[in-house]
Amino acid sequence: MNQKIALVLGSGGARGIAHIGAIRELIRNGFEIASIAGTSMGALIGGVYACGKMDEYEAWMCSLGKMDVFNLVDFTLSTSGIIKADKVFKEIHKFIPDQKIEDLPVKYAAVTTDLHHGKEIVIREGSLFEAIRASISIPLIITPVLKSDTLFVDGGVLNPVPVNRVFRNNGDILVAVNVSAQIPYQPAVAENPDWHFLEIINSSKLKEFQEKLSTLFPPSKKEKSGYFNLISETSNLMLKHILDLTLEMNPPDILIEVSRQACGTFDFYKATELIELGKQATIKALESHLALK
Repeated sequence: MNQKIALVLGSGGARGIAHIGAIRELIRNGFEIASIAGTSMGALIGGVYACGKMDEYEAWMCSLGKMDVFNLVDFTLSTSGIIKADKVFKEIHKFIPDQKIEDLPVKYAAVTTDLHHGKEIVIREGSLFEAIRASISIPLIITPVLKSDTLFVDGGVLNPVPVNRVFRNNGDILVAVNVSAQIPYQPAVAENPDWHFLEIINSSKLKEFQEKLSTLFPPSKKEKSGYFNLISETSNLMLKHILDLTLEMNPPDILIEVSRQACGTFDFYKATELIELGKQATIKALESHLALK
């Protein structure tokens, strides 16, 4: 009989694609995923797996080039976010049918944040797609979801790796995947020069957006960090402390770690590399787990 696991998938933007590689490797090693809890990209990958669409989703992600990713971005100068994400979620909806969470073959939970009431919300029933959309609204980047008197933003704001929110079965083991680990990163292969967004930077569409953004956030001569870097570094520092405390209070039996330096938040065009990175990180974690037995 396969060892049952309670799987927890953390937030991390494009690095969350590594969750696919982790899941593949766990299954290859005979583990049975009995329950899943995820935040942000972890909620998305976990939901895609739970509804049986991971093969199709992986194939789509690996087919995306840098311009494909850019064309999926619908910029807006809303005060609540700069990306509506309607285009990308329209594509994602193709892989996630209108299905209730309670009908999934594995126990599933998506973690999100209620900004109006300042609290964490764990969604364990209702529309799978709506739960994922609520969990993945990166503050100031992707526009939040307003439902009744609740404003849903990214679950990673309060719980980036929700080890304390996954359903547990008797005899299972807790496996967590942290794709924002503060560990060194050494690329397995040389980066393809085509991965750099030089032509995007020169595109008129992005130039126009940057000019509008600059009117809202005028740069200072003393500034060393750009707008996006400032948001990223500030949130990463905050989330690291939250994550350290969460893992200390709820230590997983197996912790799979992918360096936060592996790629940027929106480098979704690196899917193939990130999936392989998730596999290798899982192999390393399983070897360490066996060595301790």
